[in-house]
Amino acid sequence: MINQKNVQLGRVRSAIRELFEYGKKRKAQIGEENVFDFSLGNPSVPAPAEVKEELERLVCTSDPVFLHGYTSAQGDYSVRKAIADDLNARFGAGLNADCLYMTCGAAASLCITLNALVVQGDEVITFAPFFPEYSVFAAHAGAKLVPVQSDPVTFQPDLAAFEGALGARTKAVIINSPNNPSGVVYTEQTIKALADIIARHEQRTGNAVYLVSDEPYRELVFDSATKVPFITNFCARSIVCYSYSKSLSLPGERIGYIAVNPAMQEFEEVYAGICGAGRSLGYVCAPNLFQQLVKAVTGKTSDISVYKTNRDLLCSALTDYGYTVVRPDGAFYLFVKALEEDAQKFADRAKEYELLLVPSDSFGVKGYVRISYCVDTDMIKRSLPAFLKLAESYRK
Repeated sequence: MINQKNVQLGRVRSAIRELFEYGKKRKAQIGEENVFDFSLGNPSVPAPAEVKEELERLVCTSDPVFLHGYTSAQGDYSVRKAIADDLNARFGAGLNADCLYMTCGAAASLCITLNALVVQGDEVITFAPFFPEYSVFAAHAGAKLVPVQSDPVTFQPDLAAFEGALGARTKAVIINSPNNPSGVVYTEQTIKALADIIARHEQRTGNAVYLVSDEPYRELVFDSATKVPFITNFCARSIVCYSYSKSLSLPGERIGYIAVNPAMQEFEEVYAGICGAGRSLGYVCAPNLFQQLVKAVTGKTSDISVYKTNRDLLCSALTDYGYTVVRPDGAFYLFVKALEEDAQKFADRAKEYELLLVPSDSFGVKGYVRISYCVDTDMIKRSLPAFLKLAESYRK
């Protein structure tokens, strides 16, 4: 008999992917323009012009043996140095090249990090709503995921609940800001409070707890007053897991990194654990072509003004129609309160109007749906009558 846990994971898609596949079938039946698919967080704006220019330059002028060859297991040194220099310039992060490990996107970053940190039976805390795959990643590493609810109004972490959830087996805390699915950005006050609570717990118990920040949406904030705190400035035992999928609109290229805070006392051991976990999982030597690409364009972003336009359009219209909306500061998701207690039933009714909305149950929260507004603005405009009809069906 083969591993039945993996058989089950292979047979049952995530709720998001299941809805996406349903959408593809429905579009084939009635036409793509008649289906309003808000299921998948797939960037809808092109990569910056510099990406195409740099790829052309690399392919046309670089030694092909180098460009398509292996790098060091943890990534090309010059790439890691360029990323560290950029993070230091923007955030005062205190990093160097030997703090970074290049990866195949944020999922690989998280899997490597968790496998480096936890031993069988450890616990990993995260804050609901959270990306559903955290459960899969933690379980594979041998840990139990412990969700802690957020404040029901602000969707900032519930600090008292967090302090109560810390226990003898807690090894790591995953935060995700800007958040998927709510779009909420954790404030500097929140990050400082989390770090203080962790420090008090460590002092009281003698157990190390690592703050792991999942940051694929870090650059996707829409207002100049909104700042995403860089966690190495607030917590010594901190690790950043990053992907260029959203900031550069490169989700299919699978390129990102892990940044380990050198301020932690056991930095060398943790970084060695990262290297070892990457080795044991087969995540060594991220694609060199895209390592060299991000070296040249790190710090740049796609034109996210489109997402801001989409956010404002949806927030305004849905609020007018009577929906309760969590106004997002970043990412490209809208968290909307379902018009009945059961989010799945609400999402099923939305399908009657060809609206594909992800119910919140798999995100660890009841009674909401996620709308991915990384779509064509015209589709949003065409979908608004359907949202109105859906709301009116409940008022009737």
